[in-house]
Amino acid sequence: MEWDALLLSRLQFAFTVGFHIIFPAFTIGLASFLAVLEGLWLFTKRPVFKNLYLFWVKIFALSFGMGVVSGVVMSYQFGTNWSVFSAITGSVLGPLLAYEVLTAFFLEASFLGIMLFGWKRVGPGLHFFSTCMVAIGTLFSAFWILSANSWMQTPQGWTWAEDGTMIATNFMDVIFTPSLPSRFAHMALAAYLTTAMVVAGASAFALLKNKALAESRTALRMAVLMMALVTPVQIMAGHESGLVAGEHQPAKVAALEGWWTTRAEQPSVLVGWPDEEAQRNHFELAIPGFGSTVNNASADEVLPGLDQFTAEDRPPVWLTFWAFRVMVGMGLIMLTLGLWGAAAWLLKRLDGARWYHRALVLAAPSGFVAVLTGWITAEVGRQPYVVYGVLRTADAVSPVPTGSVTTSLLLFIVVYAIVFSAGALYILRLMGKGPETDEPAPQSIQPPGTPLGAAIEEA
Repeated sequence: MEWDALLLSRLQFAFTVGFHIIFPAFTIGLASFLAVLEGLWLFTKRPVFKNLYLFWVKIFALSFGMGVVSGVVMSYQFGTNWSVFSAITGSVLGPLLAYEVLTAFFLEASFLGIMLFGWKRVGPGLHFFSTCMVAIGTLFSAFWILSANSWMQTPQGWTWAEDGTMIATNFMDVIFTPSLPSRFAHMALAAYLTTAMVVAGASAFALLKNKALAESRTALRMAVLMMALVTPVQIMAGHESGLVAGEHQPAKVAALEGWWTTRAEQPSVLVGWPDEEAQRNHFELAIPGFGSTVNNASADEVLPGLDQFTAEDRPPVWLTFWAFRVMVGMGLIMLTLGLWGAAAWLLKRLDGARWYHRALVLAAPSGFVAVLTGWITAEVGRQPYVVYGVLRTADAVSPVPTGSVTTSLLLFIVVYAIVFSAGALYILRLMGKGPETDEPAPQSIQPPGTPLGAAIEEA
């Protein structure tokens, strides 16, 4: 491995986009959660929904601000580190990013101030409308970013210009590529689940500390409902995205599945240690033939392995293989916790399930881990191309000295470590305090048999 400008530029972009993506993944879901809370408060007039809104909107503001800052920094790298890529694809991707500004940014900029500071300054109807517009704006932003990235994964609707750049021949084809529907659904659902896991973890922590019991019980039920209902849908969306990748990016699927040989009845490799030199998996544990079943292939259908691709056309196998398994593992954890919580709720044991609450606190970051490893699977699995099958990553990097990229990467690491660590710690402190409530918190949750314990069990 040579630590040249190409590798360092890739590491720098991965570092900045990794920091950035965790904030939109949280704020997309949190904005919709806030819209639901405010709508429920307007409909029921129950103060518990108002208290939850006023609590989570503070966390939304901080997360949104850090997402904007990290996104601006990331976008500059298209000019500093990937200027050749920008010059070649600018006519195709530039309009998609402009559409994001004209839709998502305009909505957010127009209504965010009312949402954050207008609670006592405007009417409840206008404030609720502003919250909804911000929530819709975050989804618009995700749509256009996923549209641009999906074009890079499955490019269509373009041609080469005489000057060697790409130009769009059909912008509808550019926007709606074969991989966009499943990838956008997969990302949007991931954002909702990421928020649900954080809300569940914060609410469970508050219940363990006997804080804001009414608000924490309500938020926990909303999060459990989201986990139980959305996680199965997310698994199906991820499966569909994998099928699309198998059709358009077979090398990626071979790498994430750990398939080295082309054959019918491919196995489902559960765990293993991919060895690119030996072209095999060490310590492999696999289910024979199940890989073909998962990929909707018939028993006699031959599925390509990595031996169908030259070494220079293969993605990094080890990282793609394990990032995919970590993502799937996080999804299974969410599914388990969602079903566990739903069962406890039906049995009227959700409020007193202390071990379940502890598990939720530990699993609160699982959504972020799943989002990060999912993007690693998608982006590393696309290599060695930045536009799949068309433009190689090595041909898209800026002609800058290695020393310059090294210096900027080290500066990013230091600044991000200070700024975003401080921001994340402050958000965690806010979550630890819990929502404000008009009800006095009891010293402890009484066991069933006492009036309070009976009320909790019946909730």
